[in-house]
Amino acid sequence: MAVRMGSGTHIYEVAVGWAKLPDNIRLGYTHGIVTDSKDNVYVFHTNAPSIVKFDKNGNYLSSWGEQFEGGAHGFLLHAEGGTEYLYVTDVNQNLVAKMTLDGETLLTIRTPDMPEVYDEERKFVPTDVAVAPNGDIYVADGYGQSWIHQYNASGERIRSWGGKGTEVGKLDCPHGISIDLRHEEPELYVADRSNHRIQVFTLEGEHKRFIDENMDMPCSFYYWNDEVYFPDLHSRITILDSHDNLITHLGEDLQAKSQQGWPNVRLDYFRDNRFSSPHGVCVDSEGNVLVAEWTEFGRVTKLIRIH
Repeated sequence: MAVRMGSGTHIYEVAVGWAKLPDNIRLGYTHGIVTDSKDNVYVFHTNAPSIVKFDKNGNYLSSWGEQFEGGAHGFLLHAEGGTEYLYVTDVNQNLVAKMTLDGETLLTIRTPDMPEVYDEERKFVPTDVAVAPNGDIYVADGYGQSWIHQYNASGERIRSWGGKGTEVGKLDCPHGISIDLRHEEPELYVADRSNHRIQVFTLEGEHKRFIDENMDMPCSFYYWNDEVYFPDLHSRITILDSHDNLITHLGEDLQAKSQQGWPNVRLDYFRDNRFSSPHGVCVDSEGNVLVAEWTEFGRVTKLIRIH
């Protein structure tokens, strides 16, 4: 019997057992997941090697990234001039790195030179990264001081804004960051997670609006056609339309976060059609959804779009 989830215009079949790992690789916390132009899937997790590549059918292809063991977190695949690159954040090494798809490091960004914000006690702990059409790099200091930093393509800092708080322009764990290109003017979406909202800025850091309905601890973003997908850490994937209105939630389990040890729930608690702690999401060229969950044994789910 096929296992399905979704509603209305978004119905999916769960590809049970999709990820086929070799015996020598064991997933840790699966924080990030991305697809390339060939629908290959890359998973970023906290064990070593930290980047694992699969084909679209879940067959293992390769792995690398031992240097990110323990700190693997934010994960972005971005095309520049016809070439695809990976951008990652490491919360233990306090850095952002730009790499080729086979793991060569091209650029590293470390703690900004802002002594009024960062010192020995107040750390820079980047959780996500986004890249604008002009090549500017935006970094969310989600686990550090709740700032957003904008750099040019060479890694030189342009401006910074934010700081911890609840008022307009202030943030509390800006966990995810992404560039929205669905409309005439590009916008910067920030998953203001501990404030349980999304905050939208111009690319120059000016606050535009809040989105605070139909979400519960948003983690990151993925844009597909005119829709935006994001993981709500408390057990579901949320899909919004081009006007940020709710289309559907996927895999919601209202009991998950109350389980003992959450997110490290018992393995026999997991159900194929329910999520527990989704942390990363992406959508392939066919509209299939891939989800990575924050749990110590790792969990990757592929949802095949039915209609």
